[in-house]
Amino acid sequence: MAFANDIIHWYEAHGRDLPWRNTSDPYHIWLSEIILQQTRVEQGMSYYLRFVKEFPTVNDLAHSTEERVLKCWQGLGYYSRARNLHAAAQHIAFNLSGQFPNTYDDILSLRGVGPYTAAAIASFAFGLPYPVIDGNVFRVVSRLHGIDLPIDSTKARPYFLQVLNKMIDRDRPAAFNQALMDFGALVCKPQAADCKSCIFADRCVAWRTGRVALLPVKGGRPAVRNRYFYYFVFVIRRSRKSFPIYTVMQCRKQQDIWKGLYEFPLLEPPNVLVADDLLNTATTHVQKLWPMMREVRPSIVGTDVHKLSHQTIHATFLRVEAIIDDDVQIDGLVELAKVDALPVSRLTDRFLATFSFGDTNGLVKCK
Repeated sequence: MAFANDIIHWYEAHGRDLPWRNTSDPYHIWLSEIILQQTRVEQGMSYYLRFVKEFPTVNDLAHSTEERVLKCWQGLGYYSRARNLHAAAQHIAFNLSGQFPNTYDDILSLRGVGPYTAAAIASFAFGLPYPVIDGNVFRVVSRLHGIDLPIDSTKARPYFLQVLNKMIDRDRPAAFNQALMDFGALVCKPQAADCKSCIFADRCVAWRTGRVALLPVKGGRPAVRNRYFYYFVFVIRRSRKSFPIYTVMQCRKQQDIWKGLYEFPLLEPPNVLVADDLLNTATTHVQKLWPMMREVRPSIVGTDVHKLSHQTIHATFLRVEAIIDDDVQIDGLVELAKVDALPVSRLTDRFLATFSFGDTNGLVKCK
């Protein structure tokens, strides 16, 4: 109990002032926790404020379209979080009469909610004594107790939960959990931990044994997969009209990265294409899939490398000019002025921010 009292006292003096800590509304707390998964607080703050403004209540979120939710999420990554958030909101609104579940097990049953998020909501919103375990907590506890069990092993979470259940203040679980996370973020940091001013230095096994830099222990990281994306950035005009100019944007439906987001038509070969053959391959590909297009002229206009947790995307963007008859319809055909309203990946968003559609008659930007 001494540790709990000391860290809560530290938190009252040094804890971060974050908007989701100034409420006990489980919906707002849930929003913050989902947004902060795999996301730094500094980056997640603006998204949290945007979601609270766009969707003030769980019913507002439930009645929104998935496309709008993904657009608000755009740039945050791990888009399955947004889809799960939307689906869980619909479950709460339509099946639970808009009442957020108030027990750990019921919270855990929500789509996209794991043990950490369920514990956070249970303690922060309802004062239930469930300890949270995130990276900061793993680090503080492993150093404090000298635990060298790899934190990414299957045995780690149950073991650390046993330790934390003995440490938590059952009367003040929210303050305890927030204090432990903040202490890991501000003092017991991954690198350059502030051990000299740490109030627990005399109790810290890692500090006494010179193992601060060695704890926590992590297992091996999975191999990174390289993928090669060739995007066809169509610039399409009708045969009798100069404007509007169109492009083609397709929604990713497969169970893969960026599901539900829009992108230019994509060719993904197993290996990188040789530059000399790329334009011929592009022309053949377009003629095969879109035979209604005439005067097809592809050119390479950009490359980018986008790193995800276990994948590296090597992207090449090809501008493809073409003409179609006035009555021709193509799946995904969209006016350039409407492209900006579509939810896209950060990779596509970076490209759109710098690329200009148009020709010598004048530049046309979709942003």
